[in-house]
Amino acid sequence: MGRLLLIILVIVAIVLLWKAFKPSTWKSNAGLNKGQARRAVKGPDDDEEFLWNIEKNRFKRRRAEEAAQLEEEERLKRARERYAKPQEPEEGTEEATEA
Repeated sequence: MGRLLLIILVIVAIVLLWKAFKPSTWKSNAGLNKGQARRAVKGPDDDEEFLWNIEKNRFKRRRAEEAAQLEEEERLKRARERYAKPQEPEEGTEEATEA
């Protein structure tokens, strides 16, 4: 009789454990854990994607400003070279009139 009671208790324990921890509850528990691990976005300063886009836009703007500055420096350099050199007289214009 004691053995029968022990077998019944083991079977009841197995059934209770199966109902508590069956594979269908694994998915729902995993969903709860994911929701707890990730914080809810409350504002734009909490949103990682928003902050990343701001940083990318700042970087692009800074690069564009640097490129524009380099282009302006090159333009000024070419202008100085062009206008700083004394104009060489073309052949036949002044020399022909002087002679």
